[in-house]
Amino acid sequence: MAQTQKCRIVFMGTPEFAAASLKRLAAWPRGEIVAVYTQPDRPAGRGHKLAESPVKKLALELGLPVLQPASLKGAEAQAKLAALKPDFLAVAAYGLILPDAVLAMPRLDSINVHASLLPGLRGAAPIQRAVIDGWQPDARAGISIMRIVSKLDAGPVFATDGLAIGEHTAGSLHDALAGIGAELLVRVFDDILDGKGMAVEQDDALATYAPKISKEDGFIDWALPAAQVHARVRGVTPWPGARTVFETTGADAAQRPHLSLILAPGRVGERTAGETPGSVHVGPDGLSIACADRWYVLSTVRPQGKKDMSARDLLNGILRGLPNGVCGLARIPAAGE
Repeated sequence: MAQTQKCRIVFMGTPEFAAASLKRLAAWPRGEIVAVYTQPDRPAGRGHKLAESPVKKLALELGLPVLQPASLKGAEAQAKLAALKPDFLAVAAYGLILPDAVLAMPRLDSINVHASLLPGLRGAAPIQRAVIDGWQPDARAGISIMRIVSKLDAGPVFATDGLAIGEHTAGSLHDALAGIGAELLVRVFDDILDGKGMAVEQDDALATYAPKISKEDGFIDWALPAAQVHARVRGVTPWPGARTVFETTGADAAQRPHLSLILAPGRVGERTAGETPGSVHVGPDGLSIACADRWYVLSTVRPQGKKDMSARDLLNGILRGLPNGVCGLARIPAAGE
């Protein structure tokens, strides 16, 4: 393709993660976005009013045409897409299945931005699962730019880029990977246009999967080592949130109802002295919970129905009067808690 001829791009995506790629592609001088596909407006918030996706909002700001079919399986929807004569389909977290007939439409290729180092963590929640599973010090997360095939996230990979997970939460890692993915997508498009783009088949034998995250994934099992607890708390932050229930002991325990808490990431503390996992401790570090090996020191908590507060403020307020030392047990929430 001559340098002066822009390639025609149909972009497909829905959440904030995809909006980063759309914004970058819109500024890429070798391409023209001829349409943006995103999921239909959905009810959201307490009022259940219809809300536009982040990709739709950005597309409208950029003056790009937006299409929101509920499916691309029908002949009418496919004919409308074919009429756009795309050179590329650029897809990032679109949320709809693309039939083979759609994947065959672009003149050059159908390319996806996937938030993992494939073939690891194929599926719906690779970022959160990467943090939850990445409790080892050398754990990494990343982006793969791949050709879309019929099998989920199994297409040949053009390029990958990654970073250390470190102390990332799922939220901060999402933002970092969205930026990496946007830059890597443009680099791959440049390579394809320059005749240098090469995709390498994945080794299916090494594939792992990242199923969708549920509220129950945020329930903290204090019988795990503290490093794994810390990774899970970060992996479910900001959504669905790490949850535990306090049951305090002592003479006035009956006056305190079970306390349901959402936990922000804290820190791994000193080794325990064999206390039962889940034991709640008040001491110089403030409020800590025993894991299988070490204490987990709480930082910020949100009691049910209240706003975020420091663990120290929780001790000085709702839990005022708790004695120093082990003074209760934290457990997995029961149904409805």
